[in-house]
Amino acid sequence: LWLTHAKSIPVPQGVMASMLLARHLACSFQHSYRLLVPAVVSVERLIRMGPLMKTEVPGLVSFFSKNAEAVHFFCNYKESRGNYLVDVDGNRMLDLYSQISSVPIGYSHPALLKLIQQPQNASMFVNRPALGILPPENFVEKLRESLLSVAPKGMSQLITMACGSCSNENAFKTIFMWYRSKERGQRGFSQEELETCMINQAPGCPDYSILSFMGAFHGRTMGCLATTHSKAIHKIDIPSFDWPIAPFPRLKYPLEEFVKENQQEEARCLEEVEDLIVKYRKKKKTVAGIIVEPIQSEGGDNHASDDFFRKLRDIARKHGCAFLVDEVQTGGGCTGKFWAHEHWGLDDPADVMTFSKKMMIGGFFHKEEFRPNAPYRIFNTWLGDPSKNLLLAEVINIIKREDLLNNAAHAGKVLLTGLLDLQARYPQFISRVRGRGTFCSFDTPDDSVRNKLILTARNKGVVLGGCGDKSIRFRPTLVFRDHHAHLFLNIFSDILADFK
Repeated sequence: LWLTHAKSIPVPQGVMASMLLARHLACSFQHSYRLLVPAVVSVERLIRMGPLMKTEVPGLVSFFSKNAEAVHFFCNYKESRGNYLVDVDGNRMLDLYSQISSVPIGYSHPALLKLIQQPQNASMFVNRPALGILPPENFVEKLRESLLSVAPKGMSQLITMACGSCSNENAFKTIFMWYRSKERGQRGFSQEELETCMINQAPGCPDYSILSFMGAFHGRTMGCLATTHSKAIHKIDIPSFDWPIAPFPRLKYPLEEFVKENQQEEARCLEEVEDLIVKYRKKKKTVAGIIVEPIQSEGGDNHASDDFFRKLRDIARKHGCAFLVDEVQTGGGCTGKFWAHEHWGLDDPADVMTFSKKMMIGGFFHKEEFRPNAPYRIFNTWLGDPSKNLLLAEVINIIKREDLLNNAAHAGKVLLTGLLDLQARYPQFISRVRGRGTFCSFDTPDDSVRNKLILTARNKGVVLGGCGDKSIRFRPTLVFRDHHAHLFLNIFSDILADFK
């Protein structure tokens, strides 16, 4: 029952439920946002395209099923369609969080359902091979159709992984091996290196470091945690490395009113990056690489200018550090370009780039000079999942065929414009509205207000996510259209008008 571009979903059977929803939507459109919506919209159309709430969330079924404190509610994915997520209590919600930014083209897309039902693809889903030693016969061809067709500039090499954390973890290893190879002069391993690495000592285990930024999130595994600095609950009780942490720019908004201040802030942070590289070199903890997100996501949707990243790239090159761009959350089209770093306009944007989430499969691209010089140096049993790569190939076809990158840019502009209007009307609740494509966010006064707004929105049929100390973030699918933005803005306008 998927309709074109996920514009609508099946009409609910309950007449009373339909009447209640119609009344709610009619009231919503009496507010100022009615001007953002197409002039002629029937009530029947609104019922088809809107949320339908039967209980509070979590409802009784979800509540009595919960067995983990992190669980929000249990879902009925069989009934979920497009931008709409259905829970086990039958509530249908407009999902602007999309499984923490990881659903590319909506729930239950018919093209993906068709693909998994085709007999020739059955073995790909039934048999999960150890890709490093026994890949399927057509795996390279499938990679050309999927990941290699969207390879970033200058990065022709690819290693697949299962998730974002293991992608970054193995990218770190790749960088360390590359750096040590440079120092070694391309010679083979010495006997001393082979012996000392077995007892975790130098020179076999050199004391290198990766420079990261305050507010960053790069994963929860041991190496990644040393570069993750967004929430204490991620790191508490876990031993870590003495690796450098630079400040990330804290921009003032609106940007056009604080040009000089923001330039000074970015210059301060870049200067600190260089100081840290020098300081750690003197401490014999050489910075082998720098890792950065194009937009700090978990840390609060923190942005920096394109010029900041261009200069950061130059610093890495100047000091001989590998430059690693983490596109786990920003990649896949949500910013209006397939990779967020494309906005920087660089011919040589990075040495290594990690991905996961919307890409269906994890992994990283890298330059040829970073290729491991021996088998098993970057390795695990599965190295990802070829069935997910099969799905990704179809996702990429749909993105291109339906021009979903431009759609993300356009729908994001509608969403951002509406959020700026809400900020002007409700400055006591919304500040620092920011975004690129549909990758939008705003700040609330504090975490208690933020959490209450998210809960209230959920019970009105809208799923949102939080990040940082007090921000609300938007992570819709690539089939999120203008009318979905209008629908959300009307519902959220009502919420803010009544919020106490």
